[in-house]
Amino acid sequence: MSLLQAFQDQAVSCEKMGSPFMGTLLRGLAEIWQPDTALGKAMAAYSGDIGPVGHSLPLRIAGGLHALVLSGQDRDLAGVYPPYSADRRVLLQTVSEALRAHEGFMLDWTQSPPQTNEVRRSAALIAGAQVALSYFPRPIVLSELGASGGLNLMWDHYALDIDGVRFGASAPALCLSPEWSGPTPPKAEITIGERAGVDLNPLDPKKPQDLLRLKAYLWPDQPHRLALTQAAASVLDTSVAQGDAIAWLEQRLAQPKQGHLHLIQNTVAWQYFPKAAQARGEALLDAAGARATVETPLAWLSMENDGDATGGVGAALTLRLWPGNHVLSLGRVDFHGRWVNWTYTG
Repeated sequence: MSLLQAFQDQAVSCEKMGSPFMGTLLRGLAEIWQPDTALGKAMAAYSGDIGPVGHSLPLRIAGGLHALVLSGQDRDLAGVYPPYSADRRVLLQTVSEALRAHEGFMLDWTQSPPQTNEVRRSAALIAGAQVALSYFPRPIVLSELGASGGLNLMWDHYALDIDGVRFGASAPALCLSPEWSGPTPPKAEITIGERAGVDLNPLDPKKPQDLLRLKAYLWPDQPHRLALTQAAASVLDTSVAQGDAIAWLEQRLAQPKQGHLHLIQNTVAWQYFPKAAQARGEALLDAAGARATVETPLAWLSMENDGDATGGVGAALTLRLWPGNHVLSLGRVDFHGRWVNWTYTG
């Protein structure tokens, strides 16, 4: 796939997920892209999949431009970005000038893959945890694989509203209200006794530069996502370890805590692990599940792209529980958490 085609494909994806500005920007980048610049040559050096499940070059470039806006480094660019509007020609001319003027910044920014911590995915985590606790009502030891900045580790500080039914914290840092179809989940009291996460390249949202990276990959015409990220960062009280997720998981599984439910979670992260790592991770979870007891139960809550094998859209939300090796299909969730199609009936 060429970069120009990747821009076009990413534009379609962004539009489907409610961002017309990103559609316009990415299609425009396909028109004005200069392959002979230092940035153009750096992007051309990538091989393999450069789209959203690979190197994700279009989003790296778009994220760098948004970072210039959010950090105040380019006032002209900020003037044509939401909440302002500009003629398409003016927008593309300004973007082209920004790419030239800030080429050093863009070269540095695009060396790293996109990192988001989409807080709205916590709606699925809150609901899934209710189901796990309906089987094993225990305080939770929480572990997240591919945790990025750790914002979705804090879901017990958030609330989920489903048609006026409130789940989660009584005084939440933020309230999530996705478009919900299907029955409501069971209700359970939640206590997080311990929480930890891991990521190959963790971010610390309490550091301005790391928070900028998280916010820059949120789309400029979706300010509500920026507000949610800021609110989530305000209650963050844990840090994410840097390391290999599967090696870290092995250590976390080695010493189950009596009287606690160990809940492993991952949202749109497992799919990026190498196949060998996935197989090893599943084997570790199966082995730990075989050792689990009613006093040391284990749960694996996964929100991941399954290729839409059912003909649906979004990510599959699946819960595995041990002892008993229960495999529960809870439903499907929009990748950004805008909607939940809940199918679990208990």
